[in-house]
Amino acid sequence: MSPASSPSVTATLVPILYLVSAVVFIFGIKGLTKVRTARRGNLLAAGAMLLAIVATLIDLGTIDYRWILAGLVIGGLIGSIAAVKVEMTGMPEMVALFNGCGGGASVLVATAYLWYRVVEPAADGTPAALLGADSAVSSVLSILIGAVTLTGSLVAYLKLRGWIFGRRISGQPILLPGRHVINALVGLVALGAGLAAMFLPTGFGLAPLIIVAALASLVLGVLLVLPIGGADMPVVISLLNSYSGLAASATGFVLNNNLLIISGALVGASGLILTQIMCVAMNRTLGNVLFGGFGGEASAGGGGASSEYTNVKSYGAEDAALVLESAESVVFVPGYGLAVAQAQHVVRELADLLIERRVKVTYGIHPVAGRMPGHMNVLLAEADVPYEQLLEMDTINPEFKETDVVIVVGANDVVNPAAEKTPGSPIYGMPILKVYEAQTVMMIKRSLSAGFAGIKNELFEYDNTIMLFGDGKKMLQDMLAEVKAAG
Repeated sequence: MSPASSPSVTATLVPILYLVSAVVFIFGIKGLTKVRTARRGNLLAAGAMLLAIVATLIDLGTIDYRWILAGLVIGGLIGSIAAVKVEMTGMPEMVALFNGCGGGASVLVATAYLWYRVVEPAADGTPAALLGADSAVSSVLSILIGAVTLTGSLVAYLKLRGWIFGRRISGQPILLPGRHVINALVGLVALGAGLAAMFLPTGFGLAPLIIVAALASLVLGVLLVLPIGGADMPVVISLLNSYSGLAASATGFVLNNNLLIISGALVGASGLILTQIMCVAMNRTLGNVLFGGFGGEASAGGGGASSEYTNVKSYGAEDAALVLESAESVVFVPGYGLAVAQAQHVVRELADLLIERRVKVTYGIHPVAGRMPGHMNVLLAEADVPYEQLLEMDTINPEFKETDVVIVVGANDVVNPAAEKTPGSPIYGMPILKVYEAQTVMMIKRSLSAGFAGIKNELFEYDNTIMLFGDGKKMLQDMLAEVKAAG
């Protein structure tokens, strides 16, 4: 089918397909808001994307499909292999890369559009006059936002991996002297070069100005994410996801493609909303997350060194099993350490055994637990933990007073009472899971090391807290064996 052979059919069919695709996208995103419907939402969104691709190909008419097929095969293989091989602990890194790919694609499309419409024809006049001011400004925004998203996501990926520029790093922010002034100057250079490229005659140097704008934006992406610590990575991942959507939406204006505008706006808006939710969950403002350098300086509440603890009770798996024998209610609180230890399946086994013995078992999920939004939900879903056992923070907090045992696996800052009881602490005011109110708290950790916030966790010295030192999976397996042995 081509516009030349059936223009009326194409003119009618393509907008309808785009409209259907946009509606399915909306239902897909709605499905992703709940664990129970997340898989269906993901499939709907994938189907909407396929429909959008088909509509675009119909709209293009007669083209060389060899390049399209080559792209589909190569991209499909890369995506499939990555999806199969990635471990659950690597999901945040994968999401960061996907965000970067979205930003990079926007840069390439906008640049190609300017090259094809302005540079290659060597047309006289300003790009704004040749393309229209709206398309010209949209092109610049697509390049600027896309470039920031690309390098910002790559830095986020490297920080999540724990190494950067060939050396291992911690989750602490990297604070450059005068970084705010530097960022402002680089941002002004990017914006100024981009606008000059669009509103000055092409003979003034369109291509060099675009290159300067793109390079400055790439540098800005690096500078913006470097000062952000590991504790804030869930927020950054959400924000970069929003950036990628905004860049795609700007590209939609460039190409005059309504579906790209709608889908990009949906991603941008949902990412911004999620970012705000995450900030509220951490009692932080977005400005503080982006520019505060959280965790990079010594703070009230100590730096979390092991020597700061003087009253810690260390138990073994057998002792923990004895406590569980008399428990009537148990709450598991997962953190990133659970993902690292890949202990989700043994947690499920221990929970099932306790349920068989008429123990009430639930899971307390903090909104920023893990390294990306919904990380713990995805991890527990992989182990087929029933959705109804997963309780959000606001739901589970009132129940801790009536809970016999809380087992914290790999979580730290999200259960630190300093957030409520120590004014001056960097996390003071941050909503936490109030596990300290339970009768007994079991903390499974390798050591007394600090969490992402880099501060002492007062919970470790509480009278009702017992520390279970060791690998999370191994400790849970030992506890499971001891509980089984007890009969």
